[in-house]
Amino acid sequence: MTKQSPVDAHLREDTLESKQVYRGNFIDVRCDRVRLPNGATATREYVVHPGAVMVVPLLDDGRLVMERQYRYPLSRVMLEFPAGKIEPGEPPLQCAVRELAEETGYRAAEWARAGILHNAVAYSNEGIEVWFARGLIPGEAALDHGEFLDVSTASLDELLALAQTGELTDAKTLIGLLWLQNWRAGQWDIRWQAAS
Repeated sequence: MTKQSPVDAHLREDTLESKQVYRGNFIDVRCDRVRLPNGATATREYVVHPGAVMVVPLLDDGRLVMERQYRYPLSRVMLEFPAGKIEPGEPPLQCAVRELAEETGYRAAEWARAGILHNAVAYSNEGIEVWFARGLIPGEAALDHGEFLDVSTASLDELLALAQTGELTDAKTLIGLLWLQNWRAGQWDIRWQAAS
């Protein structure tokens, strides 16, 4: 979480009351009463999320490892980069290594943190750490119980074409493609480290 700038103090909303509305296996829904900058009050409904990681897996030939997975809220199969929820106390890189191996079977020789994205700032505090992985070695996937997905590969150009036509719409994957384009163009830097 970043510190608030004193310059933004006139935009701040202060929590007056916080109430948990629903708690499931994955979702924690809150409804807070807040004081607005002008002194009035309002409610804010939002989802508390433990955070997640997304991996941009780079094969030696430049292609990317992708997943196709049915997403129930949208009633359709989505094309995505591998991703998953951070477990309590789990460092983000450890989560990235675990999720890549569990979902695709690949292990990486090198890792680089790109940054963090907040994909639903109006109704969730979820932050997704974006990691790049290269020097991939194939292996056996070990999907979680109830998890079903297909692993495939695609070039950056193929993925950009799917994004342009609206077939690839997953926000985290689109952000991953943005990072990838800018890194390959030499405009955004990422620092690689050997896998431990």
